[in-house]
Amino acid sequence: MAKKKIVKEESLEKQLWKSADKLRKNIDAAEYKHVVLGLIFLKYISDAFEELYATLKMGEGASTGKLAGADPEDKDEYKAENVFFVPQDARWKKLQASAKQPTIGKTVDGAMDAIEKENASLKGVLPKVYARQNLDPTSLGELIDLISNIALGDAKSRSADVLGHVFEYFLGEFALAEGKKGGQFYTPRSVVELLIEMLEPYKGRVLDPCCGSGGMFVQSEKFVADHQGKINDISIYGQESNQTTWRLAKMNLAIRGIDSSQVKWNNEGSFLNDAHKDLKADYIIANPPFNVSDWSGDLLRKDGRWQYGAPPTGNANYAWIQHFIYHLAPSGQAGFVLAKGALTSKTSGEGAIRKEMVEAGLVDCIVNLPAKLFLNTQIPASLWFMSRNRRNGTLSNGSRLRNRTGEILFIDARNMGHLINRRTRELSEEDIQTIAGTYHNWRNLDGRAENKYEDVKGFCNAVSIERVKELDYVLTPGRYVGLAVEEDDFDFSERFTRLKAEFEAQLKEEVVLNKRIMENLAKVKIDG
Repeated sequence: MAKKKIVKEESLEKQLWKSADKLRKNIDAAEYKHVVLGLIFLKYISDAFEELYATLKMGEGASTGKLAGADPEDKDEYKAENVFFVPQDARWKKLQASAKQPTIGKTVDGAMDAIEKENASLKGVLPKVYARQNLDPTSLGELIDLISNIALGDAKSRSADVLGHVFEYFLGEFALAEGKKGGQFYTPRSVVELLIEMLEPYKGRVLDPCCGSGGMFVQSEKFVADHQGKINDISIYGQESNQTTWRLAKMNLAIRGIDSSQVKWNNEGSFLNDAHKDLKADYIIANPPFNVSDWSGDLLRKDGRWQYGAPPTGNANYAWIQHFIYHLAPSGQAGFVLAKGALTSKTSGEGAIRKEMVEAGLVDCIVNLPAKLFLNTQIPASLWFMSRNRRNGTLSNGSRLRNRTGEILFIDARNMGHLINRRTRELSEEDIQTIAGTYHNWRNLDGRAENKYEDVKGFCNAVSIERVKELDYVLTPGRYVGLAVEEDDFDFSERFTRLKAEFEAQLKEEVVLNKRIMENLAKVKIDG
């Protein structure tokens, strides 16, 4: 009997992506992203509205009960439940009914405009790009029908979860499709998850002063929920200089029900116009742009944030680090991505700044990342973890931290991860847990005996500050972790023989190729 071929069913979001991408036609991913994500957002707020509308309708005309006399068209009823009010002409059912009309683009733009007018927190956020000539009305109608099938008829919580997951997945796919440009608004999910797992932001104020599309905030809230914490125990603060990206962040957070009132936009950016000047955060989680040269450093030579030395005007890396430190609370912790060159650079005083930070006991852990993790750059990257109080302390989850002031943990994770396409690598869940677990076992005071930290050749090493000083304050993990222990059964003779055979075979091919070239040249001369 022939074996049945097992066909693995694709997830909902993958099916939706393939279908939506087919409808793209002559629109590039950068523009199409706003078309699709805007509709997913519109579907989310309409689902939430319709559910509460139905509940209020049941209470309409009742003489007793919590909803007695409720008016389903009263905006205040929705505001009280933290649900966006959707006017009649903007409700999803109305749009779906008009999906086959040639004027559907104008209808959707009008719906977006109407929702913004009724909800102050969405003012200037929603895309109005649906009536443009390069967007085929038929394709737009098909896209509306496609999105109509997401979380249809589910309760608000289910709808938010499914639509939020689809929104997040689409952000990642659009970032991949855009390549280098996509990396400007999207930090790869596995990198964000690693930062969050290592920092464990259970409670307090979370700041990202270059927040992109809000992925750090979404994963922070997800982390709290996954570990049975209270979502309301953390509050988020953000800033983004690109208005288009800021709009994505506002939608991304709203679809998750996350308060984004403190996620600010201004085109000057965090250095020139710090939107949260007085904030002292418990956690800072960020992926600032690498090696930015035009950060207006010449205008900020005497800024109060440069406690450890004025950063060079031609590179913002050490400006970002000191901006993060400035905003840390007395026991605050920071985890952020930076170009690997910042670990060793001595250009324009960067080495002196790094020395001051190490001597001040701020640097807790450095992680060397694999290549090809980021969409917008091939520059090697690392993670920095810094803390204002490394003497002791207790995390909000109850874990006690030991005194780490005399040492720094170095982790070399360059050999981790797997390729998802020719150009892009990602970390697996197992990779993330291995790296985060190593950090926690080193950092935390309590834990079972089998979880005690140990140095591993080629992977991790807890190094004294004195040793770092001996190496002139270079922070590259490879300098400290050493080489991995080779397998005992490595056969040098066999390896040498195989390499010799490969070399000889290649040499023969080259001899044959050269002979053919000379013969062809001779023919050319004869013909000439």
